[in-house]
Amino acid sequence: MLKFKTINYIFALLMLGCLLWDITGSVPGWLYLILVIVYCGIVAYGCSVLSAQFFLPVRFKGKESSNSVALTFDDGPIAGKTEEILKILESYGVKASFFCIGNRVAGNPELTKQIHNAGHLIGNHSYWHKNTFDFQSATSVGKELFDTNRAIEETIGVKPAFFRPPYGVTNPMIAQAVKKGGFKAIGWSIRSFDTMIKDGSVLLNRITKSLKAGDVILLHDYCDSTMEILPALLDHIKNLGLKIVRVDQLLDENGYVHK
Repeated sequence: MLKFKTINYIFALLMLGCLLWDITGSVPGWLYLILVIVYCGIVAYGCSVLSAQFFLPVRFKGKESSNSVALTFDDGPIAGKTEEILKILESYGVKASFFCIGNRVAGNPELTKQIHNAGHLIGNHSYWHKNTFDFQSATSVGKELFDTNRAIEETIGVKPAFFRPPYGVTNPMIAQAVKKGGFKAIGWSIRSFDTMIKDGSVLLNRITKSLKAGDVILLHDYCDSTMEILPALLDHIKNLGLKIVRVDQLLDENGYVHK
């Protein structure tokens, strides 16, 4: 799998080769343009596809031999929404993982405690989750991660080791902040697109059509369509003979920092 540093090295050599060629001959301008377009396309793909692990290592799937899948919910906690997800999970005896936004943790401490006390995992999902998150410097990204962990630790007494980048976007600055903070980046193998799909049957079909052991499912705990199909999804997973576990258990990683 190609990495950012490898791509930079390859394209630097190609550009150098073109420049040397240009000294002895005549390199057409369109060749330079093609190199730049291809380079930008590869980097854009690496930024937007978390599982490509282009900038940093990412855990996004467990072993099929686990006979298990993991449910993950992003962007909470949100009063009036997250509680409903918790009720459904409790009625099925299922544990999930919640990647929480720091300012929402600070604004909903009791709801955050409710998630934790129910036995679910809480991960770091940035402090503000703004659409400009990936345009920040490594220092600013690092501060968001630190502030989120502090808010979570002050609320539930433990510090997350897992970080999920907002929108699944990564770049060198985010990679640097994740590495410096000692986080493990967590992705997914099934993206539900529940923030866009409002039809419950369409959403359920998208999640279940290729569902298998080892999958990490990305959901959002504020989406009405998610709440609508969650019982049917849990039934479907059970009928497949699969277990539902927290993502730290599926990946066999420590979800919290142990002092």
